[in-house]
Amino acid sequence: MARNAEQLAAQITRWAPTFGITTPLRMAHFLAQSAHETMGFVLMTEMASGKAYEWNAVLGNTQKGDGVRFKGRGLLQLTGRANYQAYARSKFCVGDLMSHPDWLAQFPGAVKSAMWYWWNRGLNAAADRDDVTTITRKINGGLNGFEQRKLYLRRAKSALTI
Repeated sequence: MARNAEQLAAQITRWAPTFGITTPLRMAHFLAQSAHETMGFVLMTEMASGKAYEWNAVLGNTQKGDGVRFKGRGLLQLTGRANYQAYARSKFCVGDLMSHPDWLAQFPGAVKSAMWYWWNRGLNAAADRDDVTTITRKINGGLNGFEQRKLYLRRAKSALTI
């Protein structure tokens, strides 16, 4: 990650205002969730193969191979055909993401897709309330890794002097 730290910081700085991540508290929550999802900003692609998501209707995986093709990628591990399609249809996605889903594991897609997801799910409001539980549920669908997410949040708040 060290070799990508400057690029990551530049992309976050570039896109944060577009998606309203404009206060230290919002940024702390975004960074904490991103740090957890990427194992400390190391992995931009989910470690699992994605086979577990095959034919998962909630994720919109309706075609053979969707689970693997649309597994988690980016800072918030965007997952599933439905999420990829929604981002691809947004004004923020450039190019044919559905044919090149691996773009979300690279810059700027890794950052932009995560910030879009954050904004699209209304997470700035939850961050303003300092509501890590709601944010975690909307990103993860549950509370997986909740203690680590709270640890990352404490660290981010400290770094941002909150």
